[in-house]
Amino acid sequence: MKVKRIMSNMATSDLDKAKTFYGDILGLELLMDHGWFRTYGSDATMRVQVSFGAEGGSGTPVPDLSIEVDDIEAALRRFQEANVAIEYGPVSEPWGVRRFYVRDPFGRLINLLQHE
Repeated sequence: MKVKRIMSNMATSDLDKAKTFYGDILGLELLMDHGWFRTYGSDATMRVQVSFGAEGGSGTPVPDLSIEVDDIEAALRRFQEANVAIEYGPVSEPWGVRRFYVRDPFGRLINLLQHE
C-alpha cells in the first residue's frame, strides 16, 4: 500500500472566507466543490507530507499548515495588500528557507515559505 495524498480538512461555517484566503490571496485552484465542502489545491504540485514538531523553529509556535511558494516576496505583498497581519517574519532562517507567518480567517497559524 502507498499513501497517495494527505488532505487537511478544516471545519468552517463560512466557506467564502476560505475562498478569499486560500483561493484569491494564495491563488489555489478550486479542485472540488460540493457546495458544503470545497477543496483548494494544485494538481501540479500535490505531494504526500505530514510533519510533527515541538516548536516551529527559531522559538516560534508550530504552525498548523506550511505552504511552500515559488516567490515569497510576491506572497508577502499579496497578504499585505489584503491587510492580513504578518505574525512572524519575513525572515531568512538558518536552515535555508525564507518565511513568514499569518493567521487564516479561522485562526490557524500558516507558515508561508520558500527554499532559498
